[in-house]
Amino acid sequence: MKMTEPKLIVHGGAWNIPDKYDKAHLNGVQAAIEAIYPKLQSGMTALDAVEGAVNMLEEDPTFDSGRGAFLNEIGEIELDAMIMDGQNLDFGAVAAVQNLLNPVSLARKVMENTEHTMLVGKGAMIFAKKMGFKELSPEALLTDRELKFFHKIKNDPSFRSELPFEFNPMDTVGAVAMDEKGNIAAATSTGGTARKLQGRVGDSPIVGGGAYADNQTGAVSATGWGESIMKVVLSKTVCDLFKTNNSLKAAQTGITILKNRVNGMGGVIGINNRGDYAFAYNTPKMAFAFVNEQAAIEAHIKYQF
Repeated sequence: MKMTEPKLIVHGGAWNIPDKYDKAHLNGVQAAIEAIYPKLQSGMTALDAVEGAVNMLEEDPTFDSGRGAFLNEIGEIELDAMIMDGQNLDFGAVAAVQNLLNPVSLARKVMENTEHTMLVGKGAMIFAKKMGFKELSPEALLTDRELKFFHKIKNDPSFRSELPFEFNPMDTVGAVAMDEKGNIAAATSTGGTARKLQGRVGDSPIVGGGAYADNQTGAVSATGWGESIMKVVLSKTVCDLFKTNNSLKAAQTGITILKNRVNGMGGVIGINNRGDYAFAYNTPKMAFAFVNEQAAIEAHIKYQF
C-alpha cells in the first residue's frame, strides 16, 4: 500500500489580535506542530493528530479555548468543540460545557462511545464524568487577562461580541490533518465570544460550520464570528469548493462568500484530498502554522497572499 506524506495545519484564531500577543500566538501554533507532526510521520492517525494538536492549544492560556476562554454574561466559561473523521463522516460535538480543559476530547468520546453526535450543557457534563473526565475549578481555566477584560466590558452598552476586539486576543483553535493512509480529520474548540448570553452556541461544534472532514474532498476548520460562519456553513462550503478549485482558491472563495453574503468575518484552514493546504481570512490577523514542502514549519499571523 502506497503511503501518503502526512500533512498538518493548525490555527489559533482569526481576529484583531493585538501586536503584543503576536509572539504568544505564533509560539502556540508552532509548538502544536512540533509536538504532533513527528507522531504523524510515525503512523499516528489523522483523528489522533487533530485531537492532540487541539488539546495543546486548549491548554495554552493564549487562546480562547479551554484555559484562557472568554467569560459569558455572568462571568462563567462555557466551551464548545467538535471533531470529525473524513473516512466515514462520523463526528462528535459538545456545547456549553463547563470546567473541562479538553472539550475536544469529550467530543471524540461522544462520537466513539454513544449513538449520538452532540451533547450539550448538563447532559454533556454528566457524560463527561462517566467517561472519567476531571471537572476543574473555574479558577483553573480562568486567566487574569480574561477576568480584567470581562470587568471592562460587562456593563458597556456599546459592546458587541462580533466586533474586532481592540484589547484582547481571539479566538477559536483548530487543526486539520492527513495521515500516511490518506485519511483526513478536522477538529475545532472554542470558549466562544466575550460576554455572550448563557447557553450561546457558535459555529465551532456545528458540523459543516466550525469544521468538516470528508476523504472525498478534504477537511476544514473555521474560526471567527460564529453567527456568520453558521449562516454560510463555511467549512462545508470550502470543502465543496475543493472539488473545482485549487486549495487556496477554495479557501479564499469561501471567505469571499462569508463576507459578501452575510458581512461575516473569519478564517479557515484546511487540506484537500490531494494533500494541499488551504488557508484564508478577512480579519486583520489569523495565527496558523503548517509543515511545508521542505519539511519546515511555517508559522504566520499576517500572511502575504
